Amino acid sequence: MKIEAAMLAGTHWANYALHRRGVTSDSEDIVHNSMLAVSMLRKYSLAEGELLGALTEIEELRPLYVRGDLPDGSRAAARALELLGLISALARRAP
Repeated sequence: MKIEAAMLAGTHWANYALHRRGVTSDSEDIVHNSMLAVSMLRKYSLAEGELLGALTEIEELRPLYVRGDLPDGSRAAARALELLGLISALARRAP
């Protein structure tokens, strides 16, 4: 549950950061990094590379721990929340 929540919240923070910096229009939102066209991911990563890298790391935990059954799910959940804290801080910094 924590990984899924971190993914959702992190995506909202990423959209906030991209809109705030004028990288995306108000009508253009990302849903999953893995679903972005390569050219769009590249564009967004140039503007917010560290933030999107953290979001990608959370997204990569999902199939293993949310949909899968790997051990140490609590450690993965803690990592997702740690990454969410980083995403939040990066999104709130001055443009």
